[in-house]
Amino acid sequence: MASGKAWGFGFDDVAEKARLLAAAPYTAAAPALPQELKDLSYDQYRDIRYNPERAIWRSQALPFELMFFHLGKFQTQPVLVHEIVGPEVRALAFDRQNFDYGHNTVKPETWGDLGYAGFRVHTALNSTAYKDELAVFLGASYFRALGKGQRYGLSARGLAIDTTGPGAEEFPRFVEFWIERPVAGAGSLVIHALLDSPRATGAYRFTLQPGAETVFDVQARLYLRAGATPAIATLGLAPLTSMFRHGENQPHADDFRPEVHDSDGLMIATGDGAGANVEWLWRPLVNPARPLVTSFAVRELQGFGLMQRDRNFASYEDTEARYETRPSAWVTPVGHWGPGRVELMQLPTPDESNDNIVAYWVPDALPEPGLPLDFAYRLHWQGDDQQHPPTAWTVQSRRGNGFIEPGTPVDPRDVQFVVDFDGPALRALPPDAAVEAVVSAGANATILERNAYRNPANGSWRMVLRIKRLPSPQPVELRATLQSHEHTLTETWTTILPTD
Repeated sequence: MASGKAWGFGFDDVAEKARLLAAAPYTAAAPALPQELKDLSYDQYRDIRYNPERAIWRSQALPFELMFFHLGKFQTQPVLVHEIVGPEVRALAFDRQNFDYGHNTVKPETWGDLGYAGFRVHTALNSTAYKDELAVFLGASYFRALGKGQRYGLSARGLAIDTTGPGAEEFPRFVEFWIERPVAGAGSLVIHALLDSPRATGAYRFTLQPGAETVFDVQARLYLRAGATPAIATLGLAPLTSMFRHGENQPHADDFRPEVHDSDGLMIATGDGAGANVEWLWRPLVNPARPLVTSFAVRELQGFGLMQRDRNFASYEDTEARYETRPSAWVTPVGHWGPGRVELMQLPTPDESNDNIVAYWVPDALPEPGLPLDFAYRLHWQGDDQQHPPTAWTVQSRRGNGFIEPGTPVDPRDVQFVVDFDGPALRALPPDAAVEAVVSAGANATILERNAYRNPANGSWRMVLRIKRLPSPQPVELRATLQSHEHTLTETWTTILPTD
């Protein structure tokens, strides 16, 4: 490790570097990988492994350790990584001795300083006897993390630009990192990151706090690049990326697994800054026939997240993927983010190898080029104990017809939903409580049936909703809650029926 100038050891230093970058034309990094690394197959690339005995900070027996990813195959652009030790900044230069190249016949001694593709953080998450993977920063501005007992699922990103719209999506990159060396017994790790892209730059400070629920405290400052075209249409803050192939609301006849997804729904909490008048919304995810984009206008955001609510193995029956252990990711704004919208993009996917779900926050107003956009949030990686509304929530949502009289044709315009709710507000009801389903369907659908009753099998409450779609070029958006004497008992369940 070589000593260097103490540059970038604090958030403001990284932010100044982002500001200067934004004032200059964008310069794309030119990958200069040796041909033998470019030609690696997927399995050959996976055969290159970091030697755990050479993990950063292992020899000092510190509570966190760092290991690196090698460049090659799809990972073609290096990142710069530095260690902050007091007032000093030290470059963590590429060292081929850190890697086991397996069965690959390569010549790393001829490569020079390639740099690294990314890194992962290890700590004693599940056992004091072993340091597990806690988090990974790899590729563009992607990162992901784990809480105790969890397995990797969805990812987060630093920034999303024009994920939707007529133009191509832009993928900003974390190009440089500064990681503060932890002290003995530290319960958190601080990582600074510099983001760059053709139309924006940014400075980030991540404070990682591992636990049953691992929490990232994120501080960010963005700058739009002067003179960049076209203008940004959608600036997505705190973006989350996940996968939904099929589930209880969209079964797959050719798969023995009842459900395959990293997340099963989008949850949003809106209300005033004092925490009053909070509305909780739940949108079950789908694998659409064609791209489907919806948004939720919000005056004051209390939180949003892509959640893996269903934690039962029997819902997935996958002994390898273990989807019931995939984390939920819940974003809580720090301070007031002002008006904007939560946008949800759902793409068709044929299998579980593709992330096809993206959710993020879009502010109503963008800063002028050269002026900062500051925001902060807490990102919670949650398992069995996760964020829920304080009242009651959706535990399953199914679509499809029930019993049909023999010889009676099914009208394709008729759609039925069966939605189960549970939670303390429902469990506290007396046996004779009067509960009704309050439903809105808009002008392009007729509500044929809506009723609610206690499920005799498990004590939860079931809503049965049947509608008829009317001829219209607009999709049908449904919203429903359970109420008792005009008192709302549940979150708002909402779904959309596309026109096709």
